[in-house]
Amino acid sequence: MRMLVHVALILTVGIGLGLLIRFTKPSPPVEPPRIVYTNDNPDVDPTTVTEDEPSLAPEGWMSEFELTERSGKKVTSDELKGQPYVVSFFFSTCPSICIQQNQKVQELQTMFADQGVRFVSISVDPVTDNPEALREYAARFNADENQWLFMTGDLTYIRRVGAEVFRLAVDEKFHTEKFVLVGRDGAIIGYYSWPEKRQYEKLQADIRKLLDVKS
Repeated sequence: MRMLVHVALILTVGIGLGLLIRFTKPSPPVEPPRIVYTNDNPDVDPTTVTEDEPSLAPEGWMSEFELTERSGKKVTSDELKGQPYVVSFFFSTCPSICIQQNQKVQELQTMFADQGVRFVSISVDPVTDNPEALREYAARFNADENQWLFMTGDLTYIRRVGAEVFRLAVDEKFHTEKFVLVGRDGAIIGYYSWPEKRQYEKLQADIRKLLDVKS
């Protein structure tokens, strides 16, 4: 009988300790829900595309640039003034996104042919994308040599052009899926995510406003 009492006491103490440990043990941290960003959100408000327009560049940042066009000629940002233009970053060996992106530029080139807007595509793989390589690449999209410029240069310099002039993060074989619309005076009008249908349409509308062209 005494042994049964001892066993019962041991079990009671064991259960009590187990419950105590269970309720005093800190809970594992709860991970915040993961947010997945996509390029096909139909609810993106196209009126928001210009809200992230940059303020004046901090002192010491580049505000002008000079790059080599596929023709081999040096082209400066000052020379681009006088006409609105659309800037994008790419690299010629990109197998998918860049092709789709430049097909969008090709659509815009056709849409605004001979209407006074230009397109400036800047390579983020300048070691590969020399002027000769860019000429071959541009031919794939029937790029008009006067309307659609393909630019290359030193990678470190291009990083600065992306970050300091256009406020976009670019690196070797890395770029965002955004077009940058620049006005006649060289000021940035807005940023447009080209995979987003409504933003792509907003870009077209904003180009027309700059050109005063009715759709």
